[in-house]
Amino acid sequence: MPEPDRPTSRRLPWAHLLTRAAFARRKPLEFDLAPAPEVRAALAAELDLLRLPKLRFAGRLLPADEADWQLEARLGASVVQPCVVSLAPVKTRIEETVTRRFMAEPPIAPAGESRMPDDDETEPLPAAGLDLGAVMAEALALALPDYPRAPGAELPLEPPQGEGETGPLGALARLGPRTKN
Repeated sequence: MPEPDRPTSRRLPWAHLLTRAAFARRKPLEFDLAPAPEVRAALAAELDLLRLPKLRFAGRLLPADEADWQLEARLGASVVQPCVVSLAPVKTRIEETVTRRFMAEPPIAPAGESRMPDDDETEPLPAAGLDLGAVMAEALALALPDYPRAPGAELPLEPPQGEGETGPLGALARLGPRTKN
């Protein structure tokens, strides 16, 4: 008899899980992630990058308070994205400081209110442990330029020749001003 289908969690190639057991000793934990080319390629595809030639995420986790942890790290990456105007490749160097606080037990809030503080650097420590690869991927996604532009790439200031007369705005212009009778 075949086994019943069980839900499977998709393990991402850049995952680097620190289980809760790693946090039990309450000692600083050093880490240095430099994903292999095939892992960078998978992350580049996930983030719609043309290429991700370099990526490094290094830092440490420090005990904070009685059960919480503070992550202090540096993210370094070279990314290649398509230009928003010409689609030409645009290479960008990213150097970011990444700080997060992971709370073992989020504060209990009154009914109807958020249980987490409003700051975006504090989050619950997941029950399964902390995925440093997920933190790295999120930090990279947040650091990417929103509108990369190749040198000299300019948006046209005027419509293409003939577009103003025949396009949808040209049709509106031919209608002329409307007057009330």
